[in-house]
Amino acid sequence: MADTHVDHEALSALREVMEDSYPELLDTFLADSENRLRELQQTADADALSSVAHSFKGSSSNMGATRLAVLCQELEQHAKDKSPSEIIKLVADIHNEFADVRPVYVAERQRSLTH
Repeated sequence: MADTHVDHEALSALREVMEDSYPELLDTFLADSENRLRELQQTADADALSSVAHSFKGSSSNMGATRLAVLCQELEQHAKDKSPSEIIKLVADIHNEFADVRPVYVAERQRSLTH
């Protein structure tokens, strides 16, 4: 279940701070995440991978996607010293983790629009 991968307290805090802008924040996170996933899948350059992973780690952490942030941090730190097959696996793990947590954010957005 994706809920073990998302810090719901962090989302509650964001909801309180952002108020009416909260759905927009969720939209931005989802759109940025999908762009970053595409970048990770399309680049083989270690510096570029590390940079994208760093950005993705920050936004994931801010949004309470704790496991996603950990995976991104691993890619950021090891993009230069992992083999291509290890990089491909780690990018796939990041992709799969986002696929697992994405419905949580979509549902959160729906909930915030109806309240």
